[in-house]
Amino acid sequence: MGVKSKLTLKEAQQLFADFHLTQLLPTTDGVMDTTYIANATTQSYIIKKYERDIASKIAFDTKLLNDLRNNGLNVPKLLAKRGDWYLYTKLEGESPKRGAFYHLQILGSFVAKLHRYTKKISTKRDFFANYPLQKILSQLKTKHFYYYKQLASLPHKSTKTEGFIHGDIFKDNTLFKGRDVALFDFIDGGDGSFAFELGVILLSFNPSSRRSYDQILLQSYNQHAPRKIRYKELQNEKRKAAKLYALLRINHYQNIKQAKKLAKLW
Repeated sequence: MGVKSKLTLKEAQQLFADFHLTQLLPTTDGVMDTTYIANATTQSYIIKKYERDIASKIAFDTKLLNDLRNNGLNVPKLLAKRGDWYLYTKLEGESPKRGAFYHLQILGSFVAKLHRYTKKISTKRDFFANYPLQKILSQLKTKHFYYYKQLASLPHKSTKTEGFIHGDIFKDNTLFKGRDVALFDFIDGGDGSFAFELGVILLSFNPSSRRSYDQILLQSYNQHAPRKIRYKELQNEKRKAAKLYALLRINHYQNIKQAKKLAKLW
């Protein structure tokens, strides 16, 4: 569900008159916020409404995106704000349906460059603090006790802080065009471990846990990283990432189907 608040083309045209919009398309991805694709004659945009009271996050996100773009990273730019609606550049490329070897090579280099910059940045908020883990666990305890036992220690496994991490680099938050990658949806990032960031990538791009895929991501990352990450550390953080996202998916989908896919990775 990518749309919670309805917006018509006429309303979008009135909000962003300077951009001469001709078409408005609702998206289906996303859990928390409303997202539309808006087309003009020669360019496309993303229109978002954040369905949460996160003004400080939005301010941080806007500055972060500008700084990352200035440092050569392919991320969105905020172009205009009208009331609760935000208009961003739409990045070029396609989200991959399956993770391939070359995706991990490209991502490793890209994320290393990202971390070289974000190691200097802190949100003063642990990445795990974005989610009400204790509340979700208490609900899980009565419905799926087996998974509750597996995941109950998760609130005590917050990652070490090395700098800002995106924390949600799944396929649907990336766009690939040739050998270039774009990354978006930084809004729920926080302070965390760079190895955890790589672990999250592998959940989506290497769900079969092929060792060669893990190693190519690590090799590509370590060539440009602010510090080198060892394979064992990556595996430990990948297990932690699998547990976190299993819990979040149980909470969102209200069943354990999504957790079963991730259980083999922890």
